[in-house]
Amino acid sequence: MQTRKLGRNGPTVSALGLGCMGMSQFYGAHSDIESIATLHHALERGVTFFDTADIYGPHTNEELLGRALKGHREQAFIATKFGFVSDPADPKATAIDGTPARVAQACEDSLTRLGVEYVDLYYLHRADPKVPIEDTVGAMAQLVRAGKVRHLGLSEVSPQTLKRAHAVHPITALQSEYSLWTRDPEDGVLEACDRLGVGFVPFSPLGRGFLTGALKSPDDFAPDDYRRTSPRFQGENFHKNLALVAKVKQLAADKGCSAAQLALAWVLAQGEHIVPIPGTRRLKNLDENLGALDVRLSDDELAEIDAVFPAGAFAGPRYPEGMMRLVRG
Repeated sequence: MQTRKLGRNGPTVSALGLGCMGMSQFYGAHSDIESIATLHHALERGVTFFDTADIYGPHTNEELLGRALKGHREQAFIATKFGFVSDPADPKATAIDGTPARVAQACEDSLTRLGVEYVDLYYLHRADPKVPIEDTVGAMAQLVRAGKVRHLGLSEVSPQTLKRAHAVHPITALQSEYSLWTRDPEDGVLEACDRLGVGFVPFSPLGRGFLTGALKSPDDFAPDDYRRTSPRFQGENFHKNLALVAKVKQLAADKGCSAAQLALAWVLAQGEHIVPIPGTRRLKNLDENLGALDVRLSDDELAEIDAVFPAGAFAGPRYPEGMMRLVRG
C-alpha cells in the first residue's frame, strides 16, 4: 500500500482512505454484513485511514466502524467528526454546535460508540457561525492534552478560518469536497493547506458516484437516496453533467483504466499532501478504487483531462441552498 503524510508534520496513512458514511445512511439500502466485510477487506489491502462522523446514522456509523475494527485498532487510523446535532423528532433537521461544552461531550460519546480510548483525527464538521473558531479549537486542543485525540482537523472552512484555527493549535488536516466536478478548494484552500503544512482530505472524490459513469438516470436512485435532493443530480443538470462524464469515460478507456480510477488518479495528482477518502460499502468498488494508485498521469494527460472537464464545467450547486450556507465558514 502506498502511503502519504497528512500534513508537513502529521501522521503517515494509506494514500487512499475509506469514507464510511454510505455504509449507514444517505445512499439507499445498506447491509452491515456487507459493510463490515468491505472494512475487513480494506484492512487486508493495507488501507489504514477510516473516516466517519457522529451525525452519520445518526451515531450508527461510528458503532459499525467500532465493531469492524475491534481487534484491529493498531492497524487503523480513525477519523471522526462532530458539530452537527440532529433533532430527535426529525433526524433530517440539523444544526451546528461548536461550543466548548459540546466539544467535550461529543468526543466522549464518539469514543464510547467507537469502543476506543482515543481518536486519531478529530474534525469540526462545520464551523459554528455563532462561536469563534478560536473557542472551538481551543476546546478541541484540550482533548489532545487529555490524550483523547491525537490530531485535529476542520471540514469545509475558508483559508482565513483555517489560519485562525491553526494559530490556536496545529491543524493536521482540512477536509472538503474535491473532485473533477467540485473544484472549489482550488480557490485558496489548497494553497493555504500547502503553505501551513496542513494535509488536505478530499471527500466525495468520485462526485458521489457520478464520476464512475455507472449512473444513467435520476431514476437510478432509491427513494431515500440523498442525491435526489442534490441540484446536480436533478433534471437538466443531471444530463448536462452526464455528457461531461462520457468524455471522462473515453479518456479512461484510452488510458486502459476505469472512469473511477482516472478521476481518483487526477485528485491524487493534485498534490502529495492530498489523501482522498472515496466511500463505498461494496468490496468490488473498493478494489477498483485502490487500482487508481497504479494509474500515473503525465502532464499532457492532466492537461487533456482539464480541457475536457475544466473547473466550473458542472451544472448545478453541490448542495441545496441551506447546506451551501454552511460551506467555507
